[in-house]
Amino acid sequence: MKKTFSQQVLYWFEDHGRKDLPWQCDRDAYKIWVSEIMLQQTRVDTVIPYYKKFIQHFPDVNTLATSDIDDVLHHWTGLGYYARARNLHKAAQQICALHESKFPKETEQAIALPGIGRSTAAAVLALSYNQPHAILDGNVKRVLARYFALEGWPGAREIEQQLWQHAESLLPSESFAEYTQAMMDLGAKLCTRSNPNCSACPVQENCMALEQQRQNELPTPKPSKKIPQRDVVVAIIQDYQDDSIWLGKRPPTGIWGGLYSFPEFEDSAKLDAWLSQHYENSSPRSRTLPVISHTFSHFKLHMHPKLIQINKKPNGVMEDDLGVWYKLTDQKVGQKIGLAAPVKKVLEQVLNCNKEQPHGAHGAMCEAQ
Repeated sequence: MKKTFSQQVLYWFEDHGRKDLPWQCDRDAYKIWVSEIMLQQTRVDTVIPYYKKFIQHFPDVNTLATSDIDDVLHHWTGLGYYARARNLHKAAQQICALHESKFPKETEQAIALPGIGRSTAAAVLALSYNQPHAILDGNVKRVLARYFALEGWPGAREIEQQLWQHAESLLPSESFAEYTQAMMDLGAKLCTRSNPNCSACPVQENCMALEQQRQNELPTPKPSKKIPQRDVVVAIIQDYQDDSIWLGKRPPTGIWGGLYSFPEFEDSAKLDAWLSQHYENSSPRSRTLPVISHTFSHFKLHMHPKLIQINKKPNGVMEDDLGVWYKLTDQKVGQKIGLAAPVKKVLEQVLNCNKEQPHGAHGAMCEAQ
């Protein structure tokens, strides 16, 4: 008897699927949920070291729920898309308050949690509880768009609805956890974005894209548009008595919400006015550092750092709830707070500056790296 789509995928998974990922060991819903949130917009090989450190520090949902958000963001630093960490923390608190510290088994309750949509909820419920749910992450969208030769960008609502229908129609009658992982693996290992390995694909016989020799055209790319550019001047205020740097806490929502960053200005004139107001009596000396660029999903940011060294901190200006004086060490910064990747890069520039001059020689200002 001819095997169905799901049977072919499961048969392939037995020999070629990933079964040793760190969150697969015991089908713990908390660990699978954390991994699924981390895997949104991020590759598996990038996620694994972050996941291991995160679980080591937050081994269960109660620990996560009762932890300070700064600590959570600190352990997310480098993964990007920080709203995921904030929502993970909020969801953990709701799970403890509303679901007796257990990830809910009902789809509606799972989707009601912050940061969890239909596909993420389905993945957690299928992988943890072996429930019959179709998923539709990026890998699965690519597999199905090619298998059915579906025209149109998968992110468009109409196309996504068609993909959901296809995904649900192909579900097996059992082994839902294995099938869910198999579909993700199929997209990650064989049906890749470029140069798909069609000759090794278990469903190649009925793949319409392969039959039409369109596997490199599908899925249809997202319509391109020019990414806006944004330039900002950032002030790295360093007390050269102890090398500490002022970092302000950003608002809880928006870009880098809840993370710590440098004071930010539209141009150098506004920075100079701010320095005159807050640091006129601190003998500030300034130096321009290399520009740091960072691409977000909807714009590209160019940070123009100015290192401003002062001989004393202003009294009564900087409050603890607004930010911290960040201590630089020989290796890294001490406090456990959340930092975006570009902020870490700037701090590394300053740290390298400090290493290249003898202690107490900050008055001469370091050369830009």
